[in-house]
Amino acid sequence: MDAHEFAKWAGHFDIASITVPTATPTASASKNAVAAAANESAEDDKVIIGLTAKKETDFKNWYRQLLIKAEMLEYYDVSGCYVLRPNSYSIWEYIQQHFDAGIKKLGVRNCYFPMFVTEDMLQKEKDHIEGFAPEVAWVTKAGQSNLDKPVAIRPTSETVMYPTYAKWIKSWRDLPLRLNQWCNVVRWEFKNPLPFIRTREFLWQEGHTAFATKAEADVEVRHILQLYADVYEQLLAVPMMQGIKSHKEKFAGGLYTTTIEGFVPSTGRGIQAGTSHCLGQNFANMFDITFLDDQHQSQKVWQNSWGLSTRTLGVLCMIHGDNKGLVLPPRVAHTQVVVMPVGITARTTEQERLALTKAATDLVAILNAAGVRATDDCRTQVTPGYKFNHWELRGIPIRLEIGPRDLAKKETRAVRRDTGEACNLSVAEIVVSTQKLLDTMQSEMLARATAERDSRIREIMLFENGFVEALNAKCMVVSPWCNREACEDWVKDNSARQDDGSDAPIDEKEPSMGAKTLCLPFAYNEDPSRKFKEGTKCFACDKPADLWALWGRSY
Repeated sequence: MDAHEFAKWAGHFDIASITVPTATPTASASKNAVAAAANESAEDDKVIIGLTAKKETDFKNWYRQLLIKAEMLEYYDVSGCYVLRPNSYSIWEYIQQHFDAGIKKLGVRNCYFPMFVTEDMLQKEKDHIEGFAPEVAWVTKAGQSNLDKPVAIRPTSETVMYPTYAKWIKSWRDLPLRLNQWCNVVRWEFKNPLPFIRTREFLWQEGHTAFATKAEADVEVRHILQLYADVYEQLLAVPMMQGIKSHKEKFAGGLYTTTIEGFVPSTGRGIQAGTSHCLGQNFANMFDITFLDDQHQSQKVWQNSWGLSTRTLGVLCMIHGDNKGLVLPPRVAHTQVVVMPVGITARTTEQERLALTKAATDLVAILNAAGVRATDDCRTQVTPGYKFNHWELRGIPIRLEIGPRDLAKKETRAVRRDTGEACNLSVAEIVVSTQKLLDTMQSEMLARATAERDSRIREIMLFENGFVEALNAKCMVVSPWCNREACEDWVKDNSARQDDGSDAPIDEKEPSMGAKTLCLPFAYNEDPSRKFKEGTKCFACDKPADLWALWGRSY
């Protein structure tokens, strides 16, 4: 589409009519920032195909380079929006397949609701809209005409879906109603976008269910939370801490929120990785979702909502990436094995070169037939070292090399992406050996990430005994807490780093800000051996301790 065609098309839909909060950077500033990032990326590519920033010393630039050079995403000319390239979208597809199979076993069905919601409907639930008000983007015009009533682009779909639920649910026989949709949402509240982690548009699934009783809703909340933990731990090899959010941190308008919390050791920051909410009867009251029970008595439904987003992709990259590029867990790698001929020199005959190439393509065919996702790299215009770097940057789990000696011995040399360890595998047993190696890599990646996460958890009984020092050492803290919001606010205020004296605007999601409760972890609060001794005080005030809380600086 050339410039003239675009202008003609744009006249049918006025992009400028989508309004956002006034704190958003100007369009020109956003475009300049994106252009600068793209130009910088292009300059990097002229110099070296690998990463120039180090994860340990320049995490922000390392992360940006990783995503661009590993072909996970591309920048777009709307700040906070990104193009998901096939390398990242394929991972999202594996997540979709895994989670979708899990919820369908529970009886959940997929559907789709519109992305627009009227202002009247959005304003109907006061607590809910107050929680999302700064994030809502509004459409006010169509072409050159003002809309009679602005419509919002969904930040989430409770107010989109629940008026229809009120039409569909009339009797106890209509329950439970368990629906899920895979869709996009738009949230426009923040100053500094971070690809996959804090984006203005993102992909997710959102489940919305209704039950006759709270007991049924409570069971589903925990079941969904476990499915989310399984996505991270079984697919992405990333450990999660399960728990419940404090009242201050729970979903606006909900009864309570359960969460899985990840941790990024390189930055020392926690990250909310997925949430499962019990909404109680709040939305049922607002939207009059009423049913007659089996005793012909009118009742309000009990509802849940739950969501998992493409933030998963950012967490994966942050946890497992290294200074060579991505490191993909085998279960979500689009290509699990790359096979390449090596040892080809100027003295290699054409017959020998063709034999090595055939051996490589034959191995790929054998592996693919057995369900191992494999490809070959038989390019001759680049060196083996270039090809090694190419595939390491993209995180391919295993590299199989076949040289003249390997061919003679009917072997191949296998190199693991995560550890760099190499071993020789018999071609005759290549399927079993490769599958075993992939399984070992998957489990060891999770074990290493778990050990690293656990080494960064400090148990602190008094705030003054090292709480802030632990945060500054890039750790999380678990402490006895009184479960009071005033105390939570005090901890946040008193754990912030000192102002650096710059004139830069303060972003409350930056790592310099104070700690908050990441969750009230089930692993501590549901473990009888961790029950408080009589008289145990809150770590930050003189009130009695009510439960354990996990604290940290957070994305």
